[in-house]
Amino acid sequence: MTPSAARLFGPEMLADPYPFYHRLRAADPVHRDAANNTWVLTRYDDVAAVLRNPAVSSERIRPLQQDAPPELRAFLAFRADTMLNADPPKHTRLRLLVSKAFTPAAVEQLAPFIRRTVADALDAAKARGRMDVMRDLAQPLPVTVIAHLLGVPPEDHARFKKWSDDIAVTAGNVRSNLLPEQFQQAVRSWQELLAYLRVVVAERRAQPRADLLSALVKAEEAGDRLSEEELFANTILLLNAGHETTTNLIGNGTYAFLRHPEEWRKLRGDPSLVGPAVEEALRYDSPVQFTSRVLKADLALGGKQLRAGELVLTLLGAANRDPAHFPEPDRFDITRADNKHMAFGLGPHFCLGAPLARLEGRVVFEELVRRLPDLRLEGPAPEYRDNFNLRGLKSLPVTC
Repeated sequence: MTPSAARLFGPEMLADPYPFYHRLRAADPVHRDAANNTWVLTRYDDVAAVLRNPAVSSERIRPLQQDAPPELRAFLAFRADTMLNADPPKHTRLRLLVSKAFTPAAVEQLAPFIRRTVADALDAAKARGRMDVMRDLAQPLPVTVIAHLLGVPPEDHARFKKWSDDIAVTAGNVRSNLLPEQFQQAVRSWQELLAYLRVVVAERRAQPRADLLSALVKAEEAGDRLSEEELFANTILLLNAGHETTTNLIGNGTYAFLRHPEEWRKLRGDPSLVGPAVEEALRYDSPVQFTSRVLKADLALGGKQLRAGELVLTLLGAANRDPAHFPEPDRFDITRADNKHMAFGLGPHFCLGAPLARLEGRVVFEELVRRLPDLRLEGPAPEYRDNFNLRGLKSLPVTC
């Protein structure tokens, strides 16, 4: 029997969605989800076909604006101005512009800062003999890194994280799981963050610095390439995307190692496996579980007829556990070969921040092995946050 929409996206699925994915893939791989008015895809090949298809659209926000209450329209308009929710030529222009500021060189220059930050957190944990991986490392590290890259002073990092967390709730869940008050809080935090950025951007215009925000301001002033609305929208996108997914990579990956001590021993014995270990952590428990597209033309898929204008949910987490592409997909194996997972998406919208997330993941696992080799889970199995898409733990207490 096909899993119901309530079971597919309900809270009972948070602890372990992967058995549901397997059942849905076997029973109805191109599934019509009435609760969210969308098609749901679980097979790797179907997900890849949609994400690579030029006849699909990432402009998912504008249709929502028409029926939205007035207090939400400006917030949705802001989300529509991000490259994440844009099609070519707008997407091409925005991505090219942000790429010029968010360069590989800028990312690599962060490595010493990341390593010092991780080392300080782990040395403090070792002195205590325990830590909460989420509270003490996975949550503060990525927001500290992206805020440092943007040029935000350390005293404002906590506010930045709260604002970003509130906004991410609405951007990272299925609509049927969201409450009106969550949208209201997201709007309030967005307004506060926007007011903050207006002040900082004005300062960068007057006195540019060697930071990403100054580079974005300079690009915006170069001509008709980036409007002020696009500047703010994509700065906030970088903040959200720059820490939410990496937080979950660190937390989910560490938890996977704690549940698979033989893999932890492999990494301790051969630290050169850290690169493949990061890739396997991304595949095994993907920080982002889905992305969506709107069909611009009819599409035949899996014996079903999908119509233009319909929304398609591509389950990246399910694709990354598809046995047709990953032998023994439910096994965590840091020596897995040919690991072409889709944790960062696929096609034109492949995650721009993937190099930074990978760098942070490598540094964290390297330093964990070096400084806390006897890491152990403390207490019962941890709980996951109430966010189906941005899959991450509430806490992860360990002894060290």
